[in-house]
Amino acid sequence: MAKVPIDVYRTWLKIEATNRPLNFYQLLRLKPFDDDIKRIRDNYRQLNAHVRKFASGEYIEESQKLLNELAKAMLCLTDSARKLEYDISLGRKVAMSQVRRSLEEILLANNIVTEEQMKQAKSFMDSVGVDLHEAVIQKKFGTQETVMLAYAESIGLPFVSIEEVGVDENIAAQINPNIARQQSFVPLMIDRGQLLLTSPRLINPDVEEELRMIFEIPVRSTICTPAEVKAAIAKYYPPDAVQLIVRKKDSSNAAADSTKQAKAVSVKKSAKADVDVSVTPMSEDEKKKRLQTTLVVFNFTVMIICVTLVMTNIPPLSRSPMMQIIVDGFIGVIVGAIAAMIVWNKNSK
Repeated sequence: MAKVPIDVYRTWLKIEATNRPLNFYQLLRLKPFDDDIKRIRDNYRQLNAHVRKFASGEYIEESQKLLNELAKAMLCLTDSARKLEYDISLGRKVAMSQVRRSLEEILLANNIVTEEQMKQAKSFMDSVGVDLHEAVIQKKFGTQETVMLAYAESIGLPFVSIEEVGVDENIAAQINPNIARQQSFVPLMIDRGQLLLTSPRLINPDVEEELRMIFEIPVRSTICTPAEVKAAIAKYYPPDAVQLIVRKKDSSNAAADSTKQAKAVSVKKSAKADVDVSVTPMSEDEKKKRLQTTLVVFNFTVMIICVTLVMTNIPPLSRSPMMQIIVDGFIGVIVGAIAAMIVWNKNSK
């Protein structure tokens, strides 16, 4: 039986407006140009939780599409720069005049920390050399989410729950795993011509520029908790992960562009697709592990060969015992070196 068409905005979100597409304020059931970040996030989370109830039923595709729309609306309206641009595009005449509060002001105003705890956090921050939000988290004065929410507001960026928004696996496959692990970020999506990343800290501008060159679109950051990004990196960028296909450069520009990283391309999810794999440079830990493994194989092989030759007297020599030991040792070293080279080459791939 054919599926009955459904207006998800009216049926699920109870939005009576008939104009389509809805703007972000209508979609999140907010008043036009609402600047209250907490209300924006609260509305998003309520609607997100409600729509997820339909994620396993007959309208699973419609549910996923609507979840993506809600996430994009929230990400835009909680990003101060993007919100200003969006509001102007909707006809807002006066720029937002509210002054952004500092992290300290937000933490104190929201009763996340007390005055005494703030003093302790600042002292810890100065002595250890971390940022204020990291000091508050490490001192356990607030949960990761409440502190990172405040931090995101203080720098004008959106706070993201990776579990709610999700990671675009196709984009993740195009990013160097070593860079993602070192910078502690994962990609969320491409929205309104921008690549959105999320991390517990501001991403190095050089890394953002590198990604901008690869994807040929601007890069914007969002903020998440350390725990969530750690779990996401373990899932999408484990130690043995490699970067999937990158675009081949135009041969006519190869010489002039030899120092630039190849541009990433979309990767089909089909396991039967004809895919080239580009192996990323090994990390220092991986190099150290390769060396240790090779040395162990070499030493173990030499020992086994020497013991075997001594026990079996192969090759038999009518020479002194000392000469026999020297010959056995030489053979053991040769065989051990061959075994070590095999292991080294295998672990280098």
